[in-house]
Amino acid sequence: MADALKDIYNTKFLNDFGCMVKAAYKDFQCKEFVASVTAPPWDELPLRARMHRIAQVLGNYLPGNYQDALEVLFSVDEYCNGFPYLFFPDFVAVLGQSEQHWELSMNALERFTQRSSSEFAIRPFMLREPERVMEYMFRWSSHSNEHVRRFSSEGCRPRLPWGTALPMFKKDPSPVLRVLEQLKADPSLYVRKSVANNLNDIAKDNPDAVLQTARKWMGTSPETDWLLRQGCRTLVRNAHPEALALFGYAKASKKKPLYGNAVLTAEPGQLHIGDSCEVTYLLDMNRDTKVRIRLEYGIDFIKSNGRPSRKLFLLSDKTVSGKAHLSGTHTHSFAELTTRRHYPGIHRIVLLINGQEAAQTTVLLKEAKTGH
Repeated sequence: MADALKDIYNTKFLNDFGCMVKAAYKDFQCKEFVASVTAPPWDELPLRARMHRIAQVLGNYLPGNYQDALEVLFSVDEYCNGFPYLFFPDFVAVLGQSEQHWELSMNALERFTQRSSSEFAIRPFMLREPERVMEYMFRWSSHSNEHVRRFSSEGCRPRLPWGTALPMFKKDPSPVLRVLEQLKADPSLYVRKSVANNLNDIAKDNPDAVLQTARKWMGTSPETDWLLRQGCRTLVRNAHPEALALFGYAKASKKKPLYGNAVLTAEPGQLHIGDSCEVTYLLDMNRDTKVRIRLEYGIDFIKSNGRPSRKLFLLSDKTVSGKAHLSGTHTHSFAELTTRRHYPGIHRIVLLINGQEAAQTTVLLKEAKTGH
């Protein structure tokens, strides 16, 4: 979530929203609401903190009774669609966690997710009473609305980006898999993508559970097979042997090598941080029949502590002739990124085919040029 996104919550947005609420609830103090929301340290708050701030302050200006406050939001929510209105379900997470409000809050999250998304707001409830919430998720997985069905998957992802992690499902994903079973052949691609992402989350902590699920679901439909491939993408990227075999990638052995004459070069061999090099590969396949391959190059980046850390870059993922000659050139930039800083030193570059190192080379990365 880039910082620029937080600027959607500007004074105009807050005033427009306040006027909308005022029309439904005459006692709403619009100017005071906006002033309270934007009081320091508003300018320093990131996106999620701004959403939370709006939800908290909103609670101070709506009716004191939680149910009455929700009724006000229910009267305007049809005009509040999309990402900016994630503070609607956040309002529920902030004010609706008491036992007396439980059912009301679950119904509100079901309603609000159809116009924005309740995937973040459900997580405090999930951490408190996971078994209880998962019964709702299981019920929602059969809902007529695709947004609610997606919510039933997205809301229980163990590693939801920007969301609170769910450690109990990292340890035991079986309650999540029970929900995903309901969604494996969902007619909505929107929902199936969420299921795939959920499986990919689970695979990072419980690869065997995901592979067992994949074997069970494989062949249900072309859509489910696609979902499984996406859900096992981290396992495939990490060259997990069973995942590679499950999705038809060729397996090599000493008696039956997969390739021959592999060459990898990088030019120039010495460069500065901020420069680029040309990575060129040559490879001959060594089979009599067509084979599926995943071709990547990896760079062992030198970190600040002087130790290497490998990052993989996909070149191709396809079925090729058993006697194919593969070659190509890729430009790799060593420019600084917000997600990766570069440090000088010898960087090893490797060519990988189905997770096996086939060739290697090195480049010497030097300090950035002055003024670069």
